[in-house]
Amino acid sequence: MTAYIVFTREATTDQSELDAYGQAVAKSFAGHPLKVLTAYGSQQVLEGTPPEGVVILEFPDIEAARAWYDSPAYQEVVKHRWNGSSYRVVIVQGT
Repeated sequence: MTAYIVFTREATTDQSELDAYGQAVAKSFAGHPLKVLTAYGSQQVLEGTPPEGVVILEFPDIEAARAWYDSPAYQEVVKHRWNGSSYRVVIVQGT
């Protein structure tokens, strides 16, 4: 069943680290069955505090999502995101 990883950026703390992440993250997609559904598009906030940005990635299933997230290629890159920002990241199973 389809799964989605949803990233919501709450705050930027070091733009240079986020820039390094942004320049390298696409390389981690190689060999993984994912589709970028949205990446920092315009928002219309209906409730709550607006995030700085939202990214949604689609995968065939939760296992494929975890395989990408836990991959050595992504774990090398994600350090820049952790050093440069505060995010919420969840995997959501589709219906």
